[in-house]
Amino acid sequence: MTKIAEASHRLLKYMLIPVTASLLVGCALTPPEAKGEKQRAAEAGTPYQLDREIRIAGTFPTEPTWQEVLQRAFLVNGELEAAYWDWRAALENVDMAGAYPNSDVQVGYSYMFSGGRMKSWDRSTLSAGFDPSVPLRWPQKVQQAAKVALAQAQTAGAGFANAKFTLQQKVLTAYLNYALAAEKIRIQRDNVSLLELLVNQAGDRVKTGGAQQDLLKAQMQHRLARNDLANMESELAQMRAMLNGMLMRPAEAALAPPAQLPAVRWAPSDDQALIAVAVDKNPELAGLAAEIRGRGDALTLARMAYIPDVQPTFSLTGNISQSLGAMVMLPTTLPMIQGQINQAQAMLSSSRAMERQTRADRAASFVAALYALRNAERAGALLSDTVLPLTRQVLASSREAYSAGQISFVELIDSQRALLDVRQIIAEVRIERERRLVQIEALAGVDVETLAPAGATTMPAVPATAPNSLEHHHGE
Repeated sequence: MTKIAEASHRLLKYMLIPVTASLLVGCALTPPEAKGEKQRAAEAGTPYQLDREIRIAGTFPTEPTWQEVLQRAFLVNGELEAAYWDWRAALENVDMAGAYPNSDVQVGYSYMFSGGRMKSWDRSTLSAGFDPSVPLRWPQKVQQAAKVALAQAQTAGAGFANAKFTLQQKVLTAYLNYALAAEKIRIQRDNVSLLELLVNQAGDRVKTGGAQQDLLKAQMQHRLARNDLANMESELAQMRAMLNGMLMRPAEAALAPPAQLPAVRWAPSDDQALIAVAVDKNPELAGLAAEIRGRGDALTLARMAYIPDVQPTFSLTGNISQSLGAMVMLPTTLPMIQGQINQAQAMLSSSRAMERQTRADRAASFVAALYALRNAERAGALLSDTVLPLTRQVLASSREAYSAGQISFVELIDSQRALLDVRQIIAEVRIERERRLVQIEALAGVDVETLAPAGATTMPAVPATAPNSLEHHHGE
């Protein structure tokens, strides 16, 4: 028994351990594009290498710009971060699918007890092979499986990009609505102040023999305006709570709306160039394109099932015999293989049909959003350059006529309300234009600032409101 133990020890030391180590090293038969995809994922996920508390360390401004709001949302949004980690997990599948050999190595040792004067080494048998329950796949099959996994990872990467622009549209739309609500409140406050002034004027007229009816109408209009203002302020508080929620902040946290409407962002004037960008960079279409590639590779992999797999074996019995053999795994489950091929073909056809439909839908949505954007720009220019000055002139004439007793109080109120309505419509058109631009970015999968020439990040601001009409009245 001592000789047996010594022989076993020598065998493990000089042969078994080195052979096992060399077989277990393995490699990964991955496509060359996998390296670039991993690099993109590493760059995109830099913020997620830190804990969320560290990412958002520091004081968040109480009156943030839209850029600061969006940056905060990117850092804290759980759905976006989950989409990133799904991408990373899919990338790990590439190395897993391309790992070769794909079957575990098993090493055996036996010692023969028999009569005769045989040496211990000649009584020892060393065998090596692969796990018989997991056939060793042909290398090209492993490479093809890695290509399928890479396409799935690219689809996940496009999903991350799509999640980014979806979040961007959601947050910026909420911020723009918040800014519009604040602008409407400012306009309504001007309205309340003016109506209060008109109440005082109507009261003075009653004291000098004026109609009591004008005073009652002014008081009614003033109270209704104050009620509308209270409703607007309540809606603004609700919007603030929802926006804080998107930023992972307490609902009641301070978040002042912008003091004026955000500046008009630059947008390309060439519609055809913008449409071309949308077709090339749309993340949803990119994801579908990657899915089509993956299903095409899956179809090729299914057809490769007809290629036999080989299971090599090796054994050594001292100096007496050495053998090298192989088991050929013949593809006899032909109906199953053909079914897998047909299934892969059907899935590929499904992806192609979905890609065609999505491309048509996104193109239609993009063109519709572009029309709405240009219409908002046209309407904003018309209202600001033509309608607003005319409305101011009408109000000025109405004030003079009312002071001279030529028109009724109701007509004066109508003129004032027309001015306030125009101011509000201009604000709504401004925000609608910005919302459409955000929608276009989401559909195109590109930030418009990346398309702008140097220094062209905003357009000349369109006046959102008229000069304070109350101050103008005081100056008369």
